[in-house]
Parts: sequence; structure tokens; C-alpha cells
Amino acid sequence: MKKSHTLLKNTLSALGLSALIGFTAPAWAQLRIGMPSGFTGSVAAGVKENHEGAKLYFDTINTRGGVNGQKIELITVDDKFDPKVTVEVARELVTQQRVLALFLNRGTPHSQALLPLLTELKVPLVGPSTGAMVLHEPVHPWVFNVRATYQREAAKAVEHLASIGITRIAVIETDDSFGADSAAGALKGFAKANQKPVLHEKSPRDKPDFTELAKRVAASNAQAVLVIASAGNTANAVKAIRTAGSRAQVVTLSNNASEGFIKLLGEHARGVIVTQVFPNERSVAYPLIKEAQEFAKAKGLPGVSPAMMEGYAAAKVLTEGLRRAGPSATPASLRDALEGLRNYDLGGLTVNYGPNNHTGLDFADLSIIDATGKFRR
Repeated sequence: MKKSHTLLKNTLSALGLSALIGFTAPAWAQLRIGMPSGFTGSVAAGVKENHEGAKLYFDTINTRGGVNGQKIELITVDDKFDPKVTVEVARELVTQQRVLALFLNRGTPHSQALLPLLTELKVPLVGPSTGAMVLHEPVHPWVFNVRATYQREAAKAVEHLASIGITRIAVIETDDSFGADSAAGALKGFAKANQKPVLHEKSPRDKPDFTELAKRVAASNAQAVLVIASAGNTANAVKAIRTAGSRAQVVTLSNNASEGFIKLLGEHARGVIVTQVFPNERSVAYPLIKEAQEFAKAKGLPGVSPAMMEGYAAAKVLTEGLRRAGPSATPASLRDALEGLRNYDLGGLTVNYGPNNHTGLDFADLSIIDATGKFRR
């Protein structure tokens, strides 16, 4: 009798455990998305605007019933803008939080560090906030970009300067893979314009002192200087260049296309040229921009910034992938759904993916910060 009672108790426990597993541990948590990015540190201003733009789209979709009857949950984790931490928190997001995809992380070295993890865990990375060529060529099966490359931006910036008669251009690049990649694009622009930089220097990625470097920029009599660095470091470089007496035209890339960057520049903001990878955030001629503005207004926001538009566009592409992946989406089915996107109208911009192309968009433009602290095209 005692033996039968013990057997029954064990059987019920096993059944109870099976039932519990059936209800609480589905194959994949519903529409959870992980964003490991630098919410603190030198890129925090832009990252927060990226996040705000993504949330703007996700929140609106959720209020309308979500995707295939499920709401999107965006889980953010601060990687402190440290590539090693990026990998650590990303692994936890996938293995512990069970996210369907990683999303909108910031930084070239950080994205590069994630590539082996994506292959190992077979999870997509959608809309990384970097234009690193290594994420485009060769095509990585688990990476889906939603923006042009830094090389395209840098080349366009140099070509523009040359087209308006500027012949003495200096280049300052941060000493990491982002700097090297972007500088390679700038050198393509120089070659096309039949020019060479009058000064080409590297600066440390972490806590650089631009005092001496700024003096060399001034001594070179540069008419313009392309600064390739994070928002905080770029702002410090601009201040040092002005303190050194140089009035060179400052140009930087879209990683600094945020209102937070303008605030960091302070009195030196006016006239700085910033490349852009999305249309003018105030141009309602693009349905994408008009839609984002309307959603922002509905949430009581004053408008959208370029960095917000990057997050918004990435969120829209990801949401379309989730919709096509069906009600029982997995990382693999999401990957396949995204790769099947052909001629997807984002709102005046067309997204195309395929086995040999995970770039998505190739839009590049230039803006300048005006006297009111706004980007103008």
C-alpha cells in the first residue's frame, strides 16, 4: 500500500511538472526582442533616441493588437558600449530571456563581436545601428541591415567637399574597426576626387585627449576635417579644434545624427555637417516620415530626430518580418521571413533582402546643423 501511494505521488508530480512545462515553457517566448546597446557612455544620447524611435513604432502596433495577435516586447540591456559586455548580455538575452532576435545594438566592434554568437545560437540581428561594411560583405546569414554603409557616407562627404572647391581635408579616425572601416570609405572619396588628405590621424577610442591632435589640424591649414568617432568624442574633438584656432568645416557621420549630439556640441554646433541615412525627419513627402510624425504626435512627442528614425525604420522592418513569420515565430522562421522581403515599401524607401543581399537600404544624404540647433538638408 505504501509502495502504491509513493508511485501515485510520483506519477502525479511528474504529470504536474509536465503540465507546468506545457504552460510556462513554450518553444519560444512570444515576440520578445532584445536590444543590447550603450545606454550609458559616449553613445548614450544617440542610443536613447534609437530606442525611442523603435518604441514609437512598437507601442503603436501593440495598441492596435500587435502582430498575429501577439504584442512585441522590447527588452533593453545596457552594454556600457563595451564589446565584451555586448556579447555577455546578448547571450543572456537569447538563452535566458528567450528573445526571437537581437535588435538595434550600437557599435561596429560590438556588432563584429556578436557575429560568432549569432551563428552559434542561430538568432537574427536586425537593424544594427552601424554601417560597418563587415556586416554587409560577405553576407552574414543572420544579420539584416536597415541602413547604408559608413563607407558610402564617408565617400559622399569627401566628394561633396571636393565638389564645392575644398582641397585641404583632414581626417581624424577613432582607433577601432569603426574608424578603419569609415576611413576606407573616405579614402575612396579622395581617390574619386583625385585628392589626398592633408592630415590623417588616429585617436584612442577610450577617453582621448584631442589637444595635440587639434593643434596639428590647425597647423595643416585644413579647410575641412572629417571626424570619425562616437558622439562624445566627436564633440570633444570639435571643441579642441576650435580652441586650437582652426575654423575648418567639420564633417561627421550618421552615428552622430542625434539631437543629443547637437547638445554635446553646445556653442560649436552651428555649421557642423552630419551625413544621414534616412530622409529629412521633417519631410512629409516621404510616407515613412509622415507616419512617424503622426505616431509621435499621438504620443505627445514634439517630433522625431534622425536617430529616432533609424530606430523607427528598423522596428518597422522587424515587425514585417514577425508578421510574415506567422503566429508561431521562431528565430529561424523570422530569419527566413526577413530574407524573403522583396520590394517592401517602408514608406517611400524600398527594402530588399535576399540570400546575396542583407543591406536593405542604401540611402545617404548630407545635413548641416543650423543656428537653431536643427538638422537642415
